[in-house]
Amino acid sequence: MTLKIYGTAASRAARPLWVAQELGLEYEHMALPYLGGATRTPEFLALNPNGRIPVLDDDGIIVWESMACALYLAERFKGEGRPLLAAANFSEQADILRWSFWAVTECEKEALAFLMHGVLMPPERRKPELAALAQRRLLAPLRVLEQHLQSRPYLAGGRFTVADVCVASVLAWVESAGELMAACPCVEEWLRRCLARPAFQAVRVMAGSSKRD
Repeated sequence: MTLKIYGTAASRAARPLWVAQELGLEYEHMALPYLGGATRTPEFLALNPNGRIPVLDDDGIIVWESMACALYLAERFKGEGRPLLAAANFSEQADILRWSFWAVTECEKEALAFLMHGVLMPPERRKPELAALAQRRLLAPLRVLEQHLQSRPYLAGGRFTVADVCVASVLAWVESAGELMAACPCVEEWLRRCLARPAFQAVRVMAGSSKRD
């Protein structure tokens, strides 16, 4: 069996990479950047005609879209002594699916706006008003998550699952949004625990290495 994960760790490919690290999988990391044309070659477009990372190649089974890649890995590689990141029953499956898709539909756009204009872009290109607006717009959905986390340590099944990977990988982009985190202390504490996990820290090191290359 050969598992390949395409995409630099400094991208949404961090999501399936995080799952792979949690599960202790053996895989080949094809650290393609999302800029510079690497995802527009005929070879890559044969894997993902959208020309985007990440992509999984699980011995010929091709998966793209970062959340789909993460969910696939959790389900595909459950058992055999590995940590259970996938659902153990339909109730957990419902939680995993709804929170994973919630992160994309309710949070990702504004989280990315904060990341770009509050952290990543050169100071002369940032628009602080867009970072502030993103924080205000994220407050409503994060209050939904705050309420959910008041009575449980993780999003599904009372344990760390792929749902936590999917949601925390989005909210990691706003971990430095002090005003937002202060308004949602349960979210802040949960996010801190998720991002402190050795598997995520390993991916963060990978991302730092790719930025220096």
